[in-house]
Amino acid sequence: MTFAQLARLAGTPSATELPAAELRPAAGSGPIARLRRVSRTYGAGAAAVPALRDIDLALARGGFTVIAGPSGSGKSTLLQLIGALDRPDAGGSVEIDGTPLDTLDDDARADFRARRLGFVFQNFNLLPVLTALENVEYPMQLAGGSAAARRDRARQLLAEVGLAGKEDRRPGELSGGQRQRVAIARALANQPALVLADEPTANLDRATGAEIIALMRRMQRQLGTSFVFSSHDAQLMSRADVLVALVDGRIAGAQP
Repeated sequence: MTFAQLARLAGTPSATELPAAELRPAAGSGPIARLRRVSRTYGAGAAAVPALRDIDLALARGGFTVIAGPSGSGKSTLLQLIGALDRPDAGGSVEIDGTPLDTLDDDARADFRARRLGFVFQNFNLLPVLTALENVEYPMQLAGGSAAARRDRARQLLAEVGLAGKEDRRPGELSGGQRQRVAIARALANQPALVLADEPTANLDRATGAEIIALMRRMQRQLGTSFVFSSHDAQLMSRADVLVALVDGRIAGAQP
């Protein structure tokens, strides 16, 4: 799928394709993420499979960025690298919120993820034995702070995402859209600089997906938090500040 095809799918105006070096996200000021010469190869020798090739990308702080592309294009791999869940091949570097990730050992990376990043997953990844309130509170327990402050913030976030009165329900008692709202609240619990969302609307019907996109857009504008998505959802692509197209592990272009 070409960049122009992705733009048409998103229902956005046509734009000139840009080489990677000229990508300039429109929102915010200063990069929340900067990737230089990033490649990621799985396996070795004859079995080596390149997932990403020579990615150079800067994403502005406070943006609503969608990384789009067909299955196998490398968008989930790119999100994992930005989220400190994986490491690039030798010679590549990833810097998030001013921190070079290659300077962090495994324990420091885990602490960085817990305190500076939020995650929203396609399958929600809520703990089924915990209530909605406890799920939102859980990452705050890992980061420290008083129990009363954690509980108050969890209640506030659930109210912000439209789930006031459902704090004591477990995930099995909530609809798919409600579970994703809990997941968004959980992602925002520690006031992260950056929220990463991997196909957040893939398991939702179109109407519910539109509601979730609108909610994330509102939270991004209200809190000033940067959001970066991997997705091929046309609704989400059409709401992006910047649409980055990946094809065969390379950036095909970007539409600000």
